[in-house]
Amino acid sequence: MEHETPPPGITAEEWTATPIAVRQLVGALLTVLAQQQHQLAQLQAHLADLDARLNQHSQNSSKPPSSDPPSAPPRPARAPRGRSTGAQPGHPRHDRPDPQPDQIDTVRDHYPHTCPHCQTSVSDTRRDACAVRTQYVWELPLVQPHITAHHYHTVCCPACGDLVTAQRPDDLPPGAFGPRTAAVASLLHGRYRISQREVGALLEDLFALPLSVGSVVTLQATVSAALAPVYTEVQAQVQAAAVVNVDETGWKEAGDRRWLWTVVTAVATLFLVAASRGAKTLRSLLGTDYGGIVGSDRGRAYLSQPAERHQLCWAHLIRNFHALAERRGSLGAWAADWLGLSELVFRLWYAFRGGTIDRAQLQAAMEPIQTIMHALLERGTRRLDEAEAISQELLAHWDALWTFVRVAGVEPTNNAAEQALRPAVLWRKGCFGAQSAEGNRFVERILTVSATCQQQERHLLTFLTEAVDAYWRGQPAPQLV
Repeated sequence: MEHETPPPGITAEEWTATPIAVRQLVGALLTVLAQQQHQLAQLQAHLADLDARLNQHSQNSSKPPSSDPPSAPPRPARAPRGRSTGAQPGHPRHDRPDPQPDQIDTVRDHYPHTCPHCQTSVSDTRRDACAVRTQYVWELPLVQPHITAHHYHTVCCPACGDLVTAQRPDDLPPGAFGPRTAAVASLLHGRYRISQREVGALLEDLFALPLSVGSVVTLQATVSAALAPVYTEVQAQVQAAAVVNVDETGWKEAGDRRWLWTVVTAVATLFLVAASRGAKTLRSLLGTDYGGIVGSDRGRAYLSQPAERHQLCWAHLIRNFHALAERRGSLGAWAADWLGLSELVFRLWYAFRGGTIDRAQLQAAMEPIQTIMHALLERGTRRLDEAEAISQELLAHWDALWTFVRVAGVEPTNNAAEQALRPAVLWRKGCFGAQSAEGNRFVERILTVSATCQQQERHLLTFLTEAVDAYWRGQPAPQLV
């Protein structure tokens, strides 16, 4: 194939004077060279992408710290604050409070026998020469289950001769275990992530309470049913909140893929196991007419939120830009510039949160940073590399980056939702999800009540016991929020 335009470095006259056969050969060689250069560029881009994936760790991606390889860089050390570790001078002691007199079960008096200086016997001396030194020793008691035998008598009716058997009183549980046993079995599995088989073993070891795996599952189903109205109450509180933080993680149901969602507010936390991580599930969590502000990562389901009612998580963005900053050349320098600006953003945020500046000063100080960052992202859209996609995405949702600057009660990160999911993630690693839809209802409700009790400063075991007792009595569930 003849190359019509002369190759670089050859004039048109020289090219015209070249024999046609030579021109065809040069043209073919140039075409092959162009193809090889294109293939080389593709391979270099693919190699850079593989290197970036290989070098992913918790500081430049969404991977958890537990998955970091040995080659991962150490987490950045905090800036020295000029003081030693441990308690600082003037720090009040945190001593264990002395027990009240009615809490002391046994008192033992100890007297010396011999003077260590002159070896004189002092066994008969019982008069204190100074204040008595007291040592309190706490010891766990040997706990035995409290067993009550309920005899249901049958008598003969003197009028008609029928046999009449006593009915179970309303204050008695329907089975062999009481409400506190049901609450403890559920607490150990749903809060402390002990397997169902080991829940039974632990209760037998500590309390001599025989409990089979089937009984553990049955008691958890009872607790789940008792918590159903409490779960509905928390869901109503969440849907009425002005600001929520939302996140999700993978889950299982009999080996099938599921997603565990969480919604965190200032007063309550809600969990939901769903078959999808899409916007439809988000609407079922928050309600179709939810008008508050949603803080989240940049998942597709969340990007459907209006920008004025959405806050994108800066912690996720910083990890993404750390990954780009590790690239060589202009891409790494571009990402480093963005990280420098984000550091200024958080310095201002911490100053505002600490009371050093007010909201008007925060907004005024953010304006030049926003202008520079916007220009930096516009420059990124003109790059033919990884900067282009993230720049276009952030510019499309620009207002959602700065909701925390405008609206009170909004945080720049989604840490609240991520922290709420951590216990559930640890549970998933041990149990791999649930084996049925009923099992996942227990997961939703026990996680919801556990997290909300902590926010409400309620004792979880006491609340679970009261809920089960009310359920068996046919009474309304205790109010949580």
